[in-house]
Amino acid sequence: MQLTNQRLGQLIIVSGPSGTGKTTLARKVCDRGEAVFSVSCTTRAPRPGEVDGKDYFFLTEADFLARVERGELFEHARVHGRLYGTLKSYVYENLQRGMDVIMDIDVQGAAQVRACGDELVKRCLLDIFVMPPSIDELRSRLSGRATEDVAAFELRMLNAAAEMEHWSAYGYVLISGSREDDARRFDALLEAGRMRTSLRE
Repeated sequence: MQLTNQRLGQLIIVSGPSGTGKTTLARKVCDRGEAVFSVSCTTRAPRPGEVDGKDYFFLTEADFLARVERGELFEHARVHGRLYGTLKSYVYENLQRGMDVIMDIDVQGAAQVRACGDELVKRCLLDIFVMPPSIDELRSRLSGRATEDVAAFELRMLNAAAEMEHWSAYGYVLISGSREDDARRFDALLEAGRMRTSLRE
């Protein structure tokens, strides 16, 4: 029997605290055209330079909750007091045409994806947790951003510590080091994943 070159795309979940470089890793793969970045919906306000439809779909809370009620979201969660979610149609269409989809989501959202029971998700899922080398290193990385007041920063650190407790729920954990090493190991995981027999029709 001849092996077909046709395959499903990978649903690549990337989670981890802010400051681990997970978004940069995901963006680089997408910039090379090897995957598409799943654009999330959110109820938070845009940050300087963010573009609606590219970085996020910025929604009011009422609009977001109405979409949840209609079953339009693949997953959703409340993080730092704001709602985030992913549109089902965007993810499924890309997987079925063989395009990898990267979802940069928190541990709550990742748990919803795993629990959804969809056969396509089970076949295509590759979940990676990007872990900082230590909580002190994470504090150092985040403090260098200087984008939040002290109270918001400490809340982010508390949430990061809680999020790190969920690393073992993921298929893979990448302990962050240098940017170059992180990129090399991340790419290796994705390349190995593309060879899985579960992705073959």
